[in-house]
Amino acid sequence: MASSSSPLSPSGSGFSDELLSMRGIGPFSCHSSDEFSVGTSSSRMQSLCKKRKLFCNSGSPLSVIFDNVEVSLPILRSSDYFMEPSLKELADRELTDGSYCHRVQNFTVGRVGYGHIKFLGETDVRRLDLDQILKFDRHEVVVYKDESEKPALGQGLNKAAEVTLMLQMRLPVSDAAKREMIEKKLRRSTERQGARFISFDACSGEWKFMVPHFSRFGLTEDDEDDIVMEDSAVQRPVEPSGSDRLEVDEEPQTVLAGSVLSHSLPAHLGLDPVKMQEMRMLMFPAEDNGDGDSSPFSHEKHSSGNYSKNAVHRPALQFSSQKASNKTSPSVLRKSPVALLEYNKSISDFSPSQTILMTRQNKGMPARTTKAGGFKLELKYETPIANSHSKNIVDAALFMGRSFRVGWGPNGVLIHSGTPVGNSDSRMTMSSVINIEKVAFDRVTRDENNKVKEELVDFCFASPLNLHKSINHETIDVEVGSFKLKLLKLVSNRFILPDICAGYIGIAEKQLEVSGLSTSSRSFLIHQVMVWELTKVLYSAEETGGRLRHMDADDNGEDIMHDNKDGFLDIDPDAYPLIRRAKFSHWLQESVCHRVQEEVSCLNESNDLEHIFLLLTGRQLDAAVELAASRGDVRMACLISQAGGSMVNRSDMAQQLHLWRINSLDFNFIENDRLRLYELLAGNIPGALNDTKIDWKRFLGLLMWFQLPPDTSLPVIIHTFQQHVNEGRAPYPVPVYIDEGPLDEAPDWCLGDRFDIAYYLMLLHADEEKASKVLKTMLSAFSSTHDVLDYHMIWHQRAILEAIGAFSSDDLHVLDMSLVSQLLSVGLCHWAIYVVLHMPYRSDFPFLHASIIREILFQFCESWSTQELQRQFIEDLGIPSAWMHEALAIYFQYYGDLPKALEHFLDCFNWQRAHSIFVTSVVHSLFSSSKHSEIWRLATTMEEHSSEIADWDLGAGIYIDFYTIKSSLQEESTMSELDSLEKKNDACKNFFGRLNDSIVVFGSKLPVDARATYSKMAEELCNLLVSYSGEGSTHEVQMSCFDTMLCAPIPEDRRSCHLQDAVSFFTCFLSETSS
Repeated sequence: MASSSSPLSPSGSGFSDELLSMRGIGPFSCHSSDEFSVGTSSSRMQSLCKKRKLFCNSGSPLSVIFDNVEVSLPILRSSDYFMEPSLKELADRELTDGSYCHRVQNFTVGRVGYGHIKFLGETDVRRLDLDQILKFDRHEVVVYKDESEKPALGQGLNKAAEVTLMLQMRLPVSDAAKREMIEKKLRRSTERQGARFISFDACSGEWKFMVPHFSRFGLTEDDEDDIVMEDSAVQRPVEPSGSDRLEVDEEPQTVLAGSVLSHSLPAHLGLDPVKMQEMRMLMFPAEDNGDGDSSPFSHEKHSSGNYSKNAVHRPALQFSSQKASNKTSPSVLRKSPVALLEYNKSISDFSPSQTILMTRQNKGMPARTTKAGGFKLELKYETPIANSHSKNIVDAALFMGRSFRVGWGPNGVLIHSGTPVGNSDSRMTMSSVINIEKVAFDRVTRDENNKVKEELVDFCFASPLNLHKSINHETIDVEVGSFKLKLLKLVSNRFILPDICAGYIGIAEKQLEVSGLSTSSRSFLIHQVMVWELTKVLYSAEETGGRLRHMDADDNGEDIMHDNKDGFLDIDPDAYPLIRRAKFSHWLQESVCHRVQEEVSCLNESNDLEHIFLLLTGRQLDAAVELAASRGDVRMACLISQAGGSMVNRSDMAQQLHLWRINSLDFNFIENDRLRLYELLAGNIPGALNDTKIDWKRFLGLLMWFQLPPDTSLPVIIHTFQQHVNEGRAPYPVPVYIDEGPLDEAPDWCLGDRFDIAYYLMLLHADEEKASKVLKTMLSAFSSTHDVLDYHMIWHQRAILEAIGAFSSDDLHVLDMSLVSQLLSVGLCHWAIYVVLHMPYRSDFPFLHASIIREILFQFCESWSTQELQRQFIEDLGIPSAWMHEALAIYFQYYGDLPKALEHFLDCFNWQRAHSIFVTSVVHSLFSSSKHSEIWRLATTMEEHSSEIADWDLGAGIYIDFYTIKSSLQEESTMSELDSLEKKNDACKNFFGRLNDSIVVFGSKLPVDARATYSKMAEELCNLLVSYSGEGSTHEVQMSCFDTMLCAPIPEDRRSCHLQDAVSFFTCFLSETSS
C-alpha cells in the first residue's frame, strides 16, 4: 500500500480500521472474514474528502472526519452477533455517501445459531445500540424489551421485518406427516402472535415469518414441548456464508470484561449465562470469600492445531467486550455437556426431612468475590399452606431444568424447593436444598410437644368409628365385575339420637382427660361436646305416647333440665316447640357460661351494675338477683326476677324510659350501667349494648330472652338472628377457634366467609331446604377447627344427621376422602376401607369404591397384612379375598419373595401371572430341591385353567408331561397307551421338541437354572429310554431312540456319550447282519 505524507493518509492500516479502533471496537467482530486491510491512497482520500467537502490542505484534523462517520454507525459489540451490511461496509459507504446509514436497504441483524431479522425497505440505523435493542434467545427474539424506549411504528427497528429463527429439533424430521404436524403448529403459533407464517425448513430448522412491528416473537414453553425440542438449547449453528464465515484464529485473545460459564449448563436450560453465573454465586456463598479478583472459570487458549480437541460450545454465551485481534472468534463446535451438579443426600439443619443438596462438581474453580442480585422472586402472592411468602432467592426447578419439578408423593409427602412449611426464619432460603415434607394429617393426634399419642389415636379415630359401627346399618350389594361389594348405609332415627350423641360426648370427655393436650385442643374438644349437645337438642324426637323422656344426667348427677322431675311427664303435643325452645335456651346458657365468668373475673368489685349486666347476658338470673339484693338494690332485684317473662313488664319498662325522655329527665343523675340494665329489661338490645362487644351466642340469647316474646318458636328466633347478621346488626357467628381461641397459629380468615358449625346446625333446623345448599361449607373442617385437614368429627356429624333424615347428599366425597387420608396416615387401613364403604353409590362413577379400596390394599399392603386384626376386619367387611391376595402378590413380587407371590396369584385367580412366575422363577428351584410333589401340585392347580394361560404347553404343561412320561418309562409292565418302545420314543421326541420351543419362546426370561432344569429332565428321560428294553422292538426303532436323544437339550458331553452308544449299537447291528 502506497504511503503518503498527507495527514489524511494513514500508513499501514485501513482508514476504516482506524475509525473502528477509535470507537473502541477493536477488530471488527461482526463475523466478517475480511480484514480492514485495504489501504487508502492519497488520491483516494482526496476524492473522499471532496465528496464530504473536506479539504486536505485546510488543516482540518482527521478526527473531524472520524466523528462525522462515527455518529452515523450503529453499535454492536457482542461477538456472536452479526449484521449485514457489516460495520466495515457501512463505514466505507458512509464515507462515500454521507447519508447511507440513514437509508440502509434490507438491513439484517442476527445471532449465530439462533437466527436473524431482515428489516424490509430502508432503515435508519444511525446511533442504534443493537446490543441493548435486540436480543436473540432460544427460539425467540426480543426487540425493544423496554416498552418505554420503543419508538413509534415505522421508526427505528419497530417496523415490518422478516424473522428467521433456528429451531433445535431432537431428530431430523424425515417423516412427511411429522413435518406437516410441526408446520401446522408453527403456523398456529405465528398467527396467534399477530405475525404471518412464511415457511419452515425441517432439514435446517429454519422458521420464517413476517411481523408488522416488534416486541417479542417466538415459541412459548408449551409450544416447545408440543414440537418436541431438544433438551440442549443450541444445535450445531449454521455457518454464515461468504464474507461472514467464521475462521479459526491462531491465538484468539480471550481477555473479557465479564466472566463466562465454561460448561454447557446454560445451553441445556436455555438461560442467560450472565444470570446463571449470578445464580451460581448465590448458590455457593461459602466459596465467595478469599478468592481475590480471579474469574470464576478459567479461559483456555486454543491454537489452530488443537482447537478441535478443546473447543467449547459457546453460541449461547455473550461476551461483553473483546480486545483487538486480527481474526474473528473461532468456529463453533459442539462438545458433550459437562455436569454442573451432583446430588448428596443429607439432613437439613432446619428441618428433620431429608434433603438433596446440590454442590458444585469442580471444587478447584475460583469464585468471584462480588455478589449479584440473582433471580429474586416477586413477593406478590402468599403461599396457600404457610400463609407467607416463599422467601426463595432462586428457583431450583428453573436451575435444574426439566430434571426437577415440585410434586406430591404417596401419603401426603410433598417434595419442593421452597422454604419449609411453617418455618418462621425470615432469612432467604437457598432453593438448592430440596425439602421432603409430609402433610400433617395426624395433627389432631399430637400433644403439646408435637408427639403422636396412641391414646389420642384411639379417641380420635378408633373409638368414634366403633360407636358408629355399633349403630344399625343396611347393606347395598354392588357388582364390580365378577365380584360383589357390600356398601354400608347408617340407619337411625330421632328417638335414639340422644343415646348416640351421649356416646360421642363420652368419647370427647375421656379425651379431655388425656395429659399433655394443648390449650387449643382442649377448647376444640369442649366445643365438640357442645355441638353434640346442640344436635341432641335440635334434632331429637320425644317418646311416643305423648310422654317426655328425662334428659341425660351429667357426671355430677345433676340434670341438664333443672325444671324436669324424675321419670316421664304427660305432655300436650302442642307444647313440643316450647319444650325444644327451653332446651335450646339451657344449651345457650351452658355454652356462654365460661365467657361470662371470664369477663366477670376481670371486673372491679365495686362495679356491681356492670357485674349484673354481664350475668344477664348469660341469663344467670339467680346470681344477678342475689347480687342485687346483697348490695341493697331490692327494686333492681325485683325487676331482674321478672326478666324474660311477660311482655307487659317489658312494655312498662320501655314506656317508662320513653316518658323520662319526653319529659327531659336529666339522665346524668342515673348511672350509665343502670340505664343499660333498664334498656335490656325493656327489650332494647342495641341500646343496652351500646358499644359493648359480645360474642354471637350471647347476642342470640339476648334476642331470645329479652326482646322476642317468650312463646316464639325456635325457627323464628334463628331467622331473626340471621336477619340481624345479614344487616350487620349482630356479631358474625364466627368459628370457635376465632371466637374464643387461643390458637397456636393465626388462622387465615375473612369476615363472613364461613360460620361456626353450631350456627349451621341452627340454620339447618330452621329451614332444611335452604340450609342444605350450604352443606359443603357447613361440613368443611374450617367450621369447627383451624386444621384444614381434620375431618374426623365432622364426618360423624354428617353421618348422624343424614341417618336421621336431616338432609341427604351424594356429592360429599371430599369429606369422605379427607377422613380416609387421616386414617391412612395413622395406619388404620381397615377403618379407611370402612369409611369408603359408606360413600354413597353414584351410577356415573360405578367403580369408585372398588378403585379406592384396591388402591388402599395395594399401597398399604405391608400395614394391613402384618396385623391379623386389620386383616380379619377387612375380610368381615366383605372385601373380595381375591383383591387382598392380588395386593399381597404384587407386594411379595416387588420384594423378591416369588414363591409367596405365586401362591397369592393363584389365590386371586391371576393364572397368567402365576404361570409366568412359576416357569421363570420358581419351578427350577423346586426341581433342584427334589420337591416334585410341590411342582405337581402347583402345575395341576393351573392345569384346570390352561385355556386362559398363554404358552401353557411350553410352560407348566411340560412338567406335567415329564412326570407322566417318566412314570410310564419306569413301570415294568404298563397298561397305558405307551406300551411299546416306539410309542415311548415318540412321546419323548415330542417332549424334547417342546423343551426346545420353550427355550425359544421364553428366551431371556428363563434363567440359567431353568435351562439346567430342562437339561436334567431331558437327561433323565434319555437314561430311561436307553435302559428300557421293549420286546419285539426293531433295530430301526432303537436307532430312532438314539436319534431322539441326540435332539434333546442336554450338555454336549452327554450328547457325545449317546452318540458313541449309537455308533456302538450300529456297529453291533452291522456285525450281526454280516454274520
